[in-house]
Amino acid sequence: MTHVTRDVLDRALSDVMAAPSDGAAISMLCLRPERNQRQFVDEITLTRDRGIPGERWESQPWLLDDDGKPHPGIQVSILQKRVLDLVWRDRENTVHPGDTFIADMDMSEANLPVGQLLRVGSTVLRVSDVFNEGCVKWKARYGRDAKDWITAPGHPELRLRGVLCSIEKDGVIRTGDTLRKTDQI
Repeated sequence: MTHVTRDVLDRALSDVMAAPSDGAAISMLCLRPERNQRQFVDEITLTRDRGIPGERWESQPWLLDDDGKPHPGIQVSILQKRVLDLVWRDRENTVHPGDTFIADMDMSEANLPVGQLLRVGSTVLRVSDVFNEGCVKWKARYGRDAKDWITAPGHPELRLRGVLCSIEKDGVIRTGDTLRKTDQI
């Protein structure tokens, strides 16, 4: 398996940051019923209380809140398409990163500040303050350079590993729905 190099990632940064600031079609809807399992679907139901029914957020979250419950700020993960296309080179032998969906949109803090509401399908999401730095699995699957690129000086605020969100309004999303910034739930 050949991982992307830091040089390629650095040269691609301007293209990654040139993604649209709003109105991106979503693709690759992904459920994670168990660790390392991926199920690609055309439609996902999202709920404030249960996250995504059938997903492991409710029973096996990687982050808990102060009450010991699954942290709502990690219910949904959105990865920018340009980053996915850079790092996920061997799609037959390497597991998809597991983000809820992919969108060709600028995920930076400047474009999507903490608290920003996002409408997609019939649901509304809120950008979380939880930073997605990429886990050990990201490094193993896509390489050390892909992991280090996310946390390099000046890069955390770009959210190259994507943005994490809470569900603010129950609803359904479908492949091809458009992700838009909003100021209303």
